[in-house]
Amino acid sequence: MSLVLATLLEELTAGRLRVVDLTQPLTPQTPLLPLPSQWNNTPAFKIWELSRYDERGPAWYWNGFETGEHTGTHFDAPVHWVSGKDLPDNTVDRIPPKKFVGPACVIDISSDVARNPDFLLTPERIRHWEEQHGLIPAGAWVLLRTDWSKRTDPKEYINLKENGSHTPGLAKESSALLAEERDVLGVGVETVGTDAGQAATFDPPFPNHYLMHGSGKFGLASLSNLDQLPPTGAIVIAAPLKIVGGSGSPLRVIAITP
Repeated sequence: MSLVLATLLEELTAGRLRVVDLTQPLTPQTPLLPLPSQWNNTPAFKIWELSRYDERGPAWYWNGFETGEHTGTHFDAPVHWVSGKDLPDNTVDRIPPKKFVGPACVIDISSDVARNPDFLLTPERIRHWEEQHGLIPAGAWVLLRTDWSKRTDPKEYINLKENGSHTPGLAKESSALLAEERDVLGVGVETVGTDAGQAATFDPPFPNHYLMHGSGKFGLASLSNLDQLPPTGAIVIAAPLKIVGGSGSPLRVIAITP
């Protein structure tokens, strides 16, 4: 075993490093991204029992389940959006696995979001964060802390009004900055999708999806516990299921942090 891996195990065992679960529970009540009725919506998570130490299987318990690729805490691959449909290695089964692991840069806008649920992260705010914590490195996961995951009521989590959902996100200029100038792995958010709730009205519509995936970058949605991570210094591991041709996948996201 290499010295680096041995040290990692020693630090974890000694409790000097923690493993933080950034994943929301996946149940039939998991909130879903609402799309207009003319488009197919993702199916809710469904689970059913196959056997539980009974006549259906005397020594084992297991379940069947079905859901959409973008339900709950999930991974968005480049092929998920039209802008990334022709890129190489754009499906979850073809992405090199080393790209699932990267340093975390956590940008905290929770106080702004508490005052304005439609708050957007601007490039100026990113550069202010970099003045304090250093330049966002290439290959980083940029995680947007909003504390939105603390909204345990599904209605408050989706925050749907007459003119659509109202949730925070990134200004399109910020997505362009992170994807093109900082060359990040992708962005992660606590909301149901990586774009703001009103992003259907932006130009282009859903600009974070369009710019990130068009640049071959990824998305992580419905994260939690970002308040347990420091601004820098944590490592995020976000590995989707290896679905052949898949546009995304529910997944268990973890962070290793001091």
